[in-house]
Amino acid sequence: MTVTEIRASTVLPARREQITLRTSDGLSLVGELARPAERDPVATLICLHPLPTHGGMMDSHLLRKASYRLPAMADLAVLRFNTRGTSSERGRSEGEFDGGEAERHDVAAAISWCTAAGLPALWLLGWSFGTELVLRWGNDPAVEGAILLSPPLRRAGDADLDAWAASAKPLLVLVPELDDYLQPPQARERFARVPQAELIAVERAKHLWVGEPYVRIVLGEIVRRVNPAAWPLPAEWKDSP
Repeated sequence: MTVTEIRASTVLPARREQITLRTSDGLSLVGELARPAERDPVATLICLHPLPTHGGMMDSHLLRKASYRLPAMADLAVLRFNTRGTSSERGRSEGEFDGGEAERHDVAAAISWCTAAGLPALWLLGWSFGTELVLRWGNDPAVEGAILLSPPLRRAGDADLDAWAASAKPLLVLVPELDDYLQPPQARERFARVPQAELIAVERAKHLWVGEPYVRIVLGEIVRRVNPAAWPLPAEWKDSP
């Protein structure tokens, strides 16, 4: 048996598949699906990345590390993709950035792809700009719930929060204490409109969650909500020889 300490660069076993999403307005979006290597997933994360005009993409570090670790450690399928006009090592998605408006088609394409693929228990995982897409366009009947990392609440407004409240779908909100846009006191006030929202303030964390301790907190909270049987996440990975 091989024991691997989980580090920032650790990549654990998974079935990784390059995918292409087709939007209803005719674009092709590049992405990747990572699934457990030897089992069916118990739930699925659809990742929506930070602002592409500020470097956000499917490889933004929290989303990349979720895909590297959670299929093996928590039996989750992790779908990452570049929204329209966004580039990464995987390639460039067609179209142009539209400030969160036409990206509604990108969110719908990802949900539809996962549904058609028979993936179980769809959860949206949005980070920064991705949280705006979740709140505005992700309240879909096929989605079980959502996780928000560093929500700015700039594009998403009270009407979007009220719609999530009415849906009664679970909403987990992780807010860095030192966030550049929305800090815990203001976040608690804004998300009070969503009775089922669980808000967690993370001490000393910043908007970009830089540092392995914060990555572990984020991934641990995701798993606690989506597949509690796999929580807490271990610090080591034991692989068969």
